[in-house]
This record gives sequence, structure tokens and C-alpha cells, in this order.
Amino acid sequence: MSVKSLNCIFLCVLVIFITGFMSLHAQERRVTISGIVKDTLNAPISSASVIVVGSSLGVSTDDEGWFSITVNDVDTISIRFSCLGYQTQVVNVKAERGRFLEVILKPSEEHIEGVYVRSQQRKVGNLERIGIDGFKASPNVLGGLESLVKLLPGVASSNELSSQYSVRGGNFDENLVYVNNVEVFRPFLIRSAQQEGLSFINPDMVGAVEFSSGGFTAEFGDKMSSVLNVRYREPKANALRVSAGLLGVSATLEGVANGNSLTYMTGMRYKTSRYILNSLETKGDYTPSFFDWQGVVNYKLSEKITIGLLGNMAINRFDFQPRVRETRFGVFNNTLQLKIYYDGQEKDRYLSSMAAIITDFRVTSNFNIKVIGSSYYSNERETYDLLGQYFLNELDNFMGSKTYGDSLINVGIGGFLDHARNHINLKVQNINLLGDIWLGKSLTKWGVQFQHQVLSDELLEWGLVDSSGYAIPYTGTQVGLDRFFWAASTIESFRLLGFAQTDLNFNAGNWQYRANVGFRVSHWSFNEETLFSPRLALSFNHSNYKNLQYHISFGYYYQPPFYREIRLASGEINKSIRAQQSKHALLGAEYFFKAWNRPFRMSLEFYNKWLNRLIPYSIDNVRIRYSGENLARGFARGADLKLNGELVPGAESWLSLSVLRTKEDNLYDFYTDEGGNAVYPGYYFRPTDQTFSVSLFLQDYLPGDKSFRVNLTGVYGSGLPMIDSTVPDQRSFRMPSYKRIDVGFTKSFIDNGKWLVGILKVANLSVGVDIFNLFNFNNTVSYLWVQTLANQEGNSYRFAVPNYLTSRRVNVRVQMNF
Repeated sequence: MSVKSLNCIFLCVLVIFITGFMSLHAQERRVTISGIVKDTLNAPISSASVIVVGSSLGVSTDDEGWFSITVNDVDTISIRFSCLGYQTQVVNVKAERGRFLEVILKPSEEHIEGVYVRSQQRKVGNLERIGIDGFKASPNVLGGLESLVKLLPGVASSNELSSQYSVRGGNFDENLVYVNNVEVFRPFLIRSAQQEGLSFINPDMVGAVEFSSGGFTAEFGDKMSSVLNVRYREPKANALRVSAGLLGVSATLEGVANGNSLTYMTGMRYKTSRYILNSLETKGDYTPSFFDWQGVVNYKLSEKITIGLLGNMAINRFDFQPRVRETRFGVFNNTLQLKIYYDGQEKDRYLSSMAAIITDFRVTSNFNIKVIGSSYYSNERETYDLLGQYFLNELDNFMGSKTYGDSLINVGIGGFLDHARNHINLKVQNINLLGDIWLGKSLTKWGVQFQHQVLSDELLEWGLVDSSGYAIPYTGTQVGLDRFFWAASTIESFRLLGFAQTDLNFNAGNWQYRANVGFRVSHWSFNEETLFSPRLALSFNHSNYKNLQYHISFGYYYQPPFYREIRLASGEINKSIRAQQSKHALLGAEYFFKAWNRPFRMSLEFYNKWLNRLIPYSIDNVRIRYSGENLARGFARGADLKLNGELVPGAESWLSLSVLRTKEDNLYDFYTDEGGNAVYPGYYFRPTDQTFSVSLFLQDYLPGDKSFRVNLTGVYGSGLPMIDSTVPDQRSFRMPSYKRIDVGFTKSFIDNGKWLVGILKVANLSVGVDIFNLFNFNNTVSYLWVQTLANQEGNSYRFAVPNYLTSRRVNVRVQMNF
């Protein structure tokens, strides 16, 4: 071989070696960055775009929100994360081997100002995300977020003045409410909806909302019906929002400081419902005054430690001096009129405060620990002395009569005296330790909570009834009170709670599965009861039909007594009371489709709840009276259907339909018939048995002019059962159905900051007009029972006189954002 040939071979080998070395070196300088993209409530976001800024590199997240992208090993790169319906976020990250990112995308604010529910996949655990933008654009008597929740399937409320609601046959006390992982409480002494002030949740501060009507995961505890999980938003810039109307005013200030490491938001609300209450049938001097302040502060000490503060103070007052009430009721051939003249007054005070400190530790990129300390205090006082004199007259019902509609004969006359001096003090302190860790594509959550509760009360109520000059009851030797209740107690107790749950993702053939398995444990020192609640949720879909999703949930849900449930009718405390139990089984499906080139979603869910160890109760207006004993068993079963989507681009609307049947059987309840035989009534309707309900939320705007909007809400609910306790078999009748339509018109005059007011730039200015109860329906909330004398036919009756809710009213509101 010649020297020339050897030189050629050497050069070829050298070139191959150098090329291979450079290739190997280049491969070593390529690294993979992986992570997960979630929303503000920890739900994974699928199909989000992950793009390296300034390059053509890009991937999309999978169905569980995961991504993995390979980049050059340089000092720092910028990655842009985006998804329809969310704000785009750019993250600067050091490109190094094993880098893991957890990216949180916030809801987009580019939609038409209004409320919308995103047509996205339901979160495992039967939680549905509700997005909120410009909540006050919709007609809202309450001014709170609960008016939106009432329009969801499975949720029922027959009182526009109250923020309370029942879910799938449960009562008002069976609903959990969280704000920033802190459970919030409601007042206990409220008897009627007009006494209610502002709910805890300030809609101007809300960033994200989740709601579950049953079958929720183990992280949400110890109530039997539903979960409303709210997270206040984290400010990104300095801003001020002010709104005012005939029902009150509100203002919210938010901002960032110290190089964005400090964020703050504070809100003030004042509400007066006097204008609305003056439409009630009882006329008088209504003086309601409801004030609320809230504040949120978050400070980022380092990349791994964040400290947050949440505070609230509420001062609610309700003063009332009734003068006269006039109610016409009955049927065409027997129309009656009740007229009551009042003397006396009512004064109620509800003061509450809450403070929480939240410390978030990011131990590693996939392991977080959160420590929450919170304290809640409330002082409630209810006092009234009301004297009433009533006249019940039969009206002329002969068509063509000159006296048609006038009184013909007096069939009832009497009076009553109601007295109350009720006082409650409640203190609740909590320490929570929460953790979550990602192991591969599985998320495991756990938590431990210690709660200290001190409650003291003194309750005194009595009523004297006079009918036709005779006090009732009368034994022949002495005059008695129609009712009397006295109780006083101080209860101190401790609760220890804990949970653990994990999310699992796996495939079987062409089917994709997402499961959540968990349990809760709790112990209450009051009755020394320990509870264990296993729960399972599974969602799945076929890989070729991703627009069709299925989900199944099953679990045990215990509700330990808190306050009202532990007191017997005599006023004594029942220390042997046990937690009520509800076993949930749910089966549902969601279908995603497009119509008119816009997204829609239809969801259908069937459920069954087996109820045990129930504490029977009755409802009068919004006041729940418990028997104080575990006496009954029962069931609740039904189906919920929801269709939502964009009837017009960028404005989401929905229609909800629900059917329900719920009954209970008092195992110790019987009466003796005429033959002396014991008769057990068996199952009877529960007070929340609303057989059928439909709700509607519509958003629209003028074609080509999104600055003029129309929002309409409508509710129809079949009548709730009422039980006549004066008859031995407790036969029931149903109240009339609840019907209501509200409509709101909003015109936006300024958008994107066109004017300056002093040193403040007006970003938005809108004016709205609301018409409440558009068709002026007379809705019944409760009954006043009156015994009559003989009428024209010589018959005597005990009449249920309906207490009607509000009539038509017009509201004007103005909102400005700076």
C-alpha cells in the first residue's frame, strides 16, 4: 500500500472520529424539560401549546396536562404556554437535565364580560369548573356568587332573598364552602331570608370556582351533599373596581409591589335590601344594613416559600317595625283575606370575623406542603317582641256582584304575641397540614386537621295565641303558651380529621382511564365517634371518541353534628347523637360537540343516595329545626341534565333540568287509629323533595355591538312538601311551584381606558338596568296557620296562609374599573 493511500485512510478515519465526537458532544448538550400544565384549581389542561420562544420547537400537553420537550443545553430559554380560554404565560427557565416545571394558567379575561362555564372535561372526582368574568353583569338580587350556583343542575332554591340552597335532596346545612382552602361558616340564628346579610364570598375577588353536587373526592370533607370550592385571584397589576346600585355599593382595590413578590387585594361591600323588602306583603319600617370587608395578601419570601393572609369582618344588622299585613288567598269559590295589625319591633345583630395565615412550602419541583392556621368568631343576637291582631274575612266571590272582592263575613279573629331573646357565641380554631406530591403522572394528596370549637348559647322563645277571645291552649283551669323554648349551654369540643387520596392514569386497549381513590378519617371528642369514609371516582373515554366522556363515583359521606343537630326539642343536649350517613353512587356522561361552529356540551348524570342515621327536621322559611335524634333512614335519587354552549360567539349560556325523589322513614314514628291499632306511616316526603326543576341562563348582545348585552335568568321548581303536624298521620300537601324570571340590560360606555378622572385611568364604565321578577309571580316561602270560625256554609277550617316573596322591582347599577 502506498504512502498516499495510507494518508487517505488516516484522513478518513480522523474525519469519522471527529464527526462522531462532535455528534456525541452535541447529544450531551441536549436536555429534556418536562412538566405539567394546570389551571388555578389544580386541574390538568390538555392540548395546551408549549413552544420555545425564538425557535420552531413546540409540543402539546396530553390529556393529563403533561408535556416533554428536548432543547439545547443553554443558560436560559423562554417557553410560552398557551391554551384557548386561558392567559398566555412565558416562563424563563434554565435548561438543565431533569428540569421539571409546574405551570399554572389563569382564566382568560378576553371573553365578553359576563359569566361563562367552560365546555371542558370534568375534573376527576365529579368537580365542575365555573369561570367568572364580570359577574355583576347578570341580574342578581343577592349580589353573591350563590345566585349563579342555584342555576346549576341538582341545585334547588325557592327563595331569591337567601344565599342558601339545597343539593339533590339535602338541606342547607349539608353544603361545604371553601375559600382559599379555608372552610367558611354561616350564621345559625337566621329565621327568614330578609335577615340574611352578605354571603362570605366576595364575587369581585373571585378568580376560580369549582362545584360538585355529589361524589366528591376525599380532600373535601364531612358534609353530605355538595362542595363549593373558591379561590381568590392573584393580582397582576394595580387596579380599582367600584360599583353602585339601588341595593348597595362595593369597591375592590388590588395591586402588586416589591418587584411582584407582594400581591394584595381588599374588598368592601355594603348592602341594603330595604328597596326589595318594601315589596313584601308585610308593610313597615325595614332597616337592613349589611357590611363586609375582606383582604388577601401574599408575599413570596423565596422561590420555595410563600406566606398568605386572608381576613374577613362582617357586621350585619336587621331592624324591623311592622305595621300592617294584608294577604288574599284561597280558591275561587272560597276566597279569604287575612289582615294583621302589628305593634312592636325586631332587632337582630350578626357579627363575625375570620383570619387565616397560609404558608406554602415548595420542597421540590413536585412536592408541596401547605400549613394553614385559621380562626373564626361570630356573635349573633336575635331579639323581638311582636304583637299582632288579625282578622280573617271571607270575600264576595259572585261575579257581577256590586260588592265583588269585598268582605262579606268575618270567619276568624284573634291575636298573638311573639317574644325572643336569643344569643350565640361561636369560636372555631383550625390548624391544617396539607401536602401533594407528583410521582410520575400520579398526584397524591394528604392532609391532617385539628379543630377546636367553643360554642355558648342562651335561647328563649315563647308565643301566646288568642283566637276569638280565647287563649290557645286552654286546659279548662289554666291558660298556656302556644309554644315555649328555653335552653342554655356551653360546649367545648375537639375534632381530628385526616384524608389521603391519589390520582391514577392508565390505559386498557383503546380506553383511557383516570381514577381517584381516597379516604377520610375523623374523630369528635363530643361523642367519641370515629368515622372512616372511603371514596372512589373513575372517568374514562375511548381514544377514538374523545368527545364522549364517562364518569362513575361511589363513596361514604358522613356529616357529624355541628350545633343545631345536637339539641332535642326540649332544649337538652343529646350527647349520644351520631353522624348522619349518605352513600353516593353516580353514573354520568358528557358529550362535546359543535353547532353553528361554536362549542357546546351536554352532560347527563344519574345518582342514588342511601341515607342512614338521619336526624329528621322541618324547614320554616330558611330556619331548620332538628329533632335532635338519629331516628330515620331514607333515600334520594334522580337525574340531572345540562346543555351549555355559545348561542352567540363569546357568550356562554346554559339550560339545566333536574328530577328528584327523596323520602325518609322515621323508624320510631307511629300513631293509633280509631280501632286502637298502631299504624306506622312508613316513608314520607322529605322537606326538600322538589320533583322537577329547570333553570336557564342566557347571554346575548346586539349584532355587531358587544357593548350592549342582555342577561336573563329563569327558574321553575315544583312545589315543596309541607307537613301538617296537627294530624296524627302527618299528611302533607305541597306549596305552589316557584317561578321567577330576572332580566338585566348592560351598556358599556368606556372600554380599554378612554377617559381620565384625576390621576385614575378609567378602564371600563358600564351602566345596567335589572328587572327582578319580570312577570311578577307570587311565590310562597312558608305559611302562617290560622284557625277560623264557621263560614257561610257552617264549616270550620284551619287555614295555611301563604307568606309571599318579593314582587317586581327595577334596579339600576353602575360599574367602573380603573
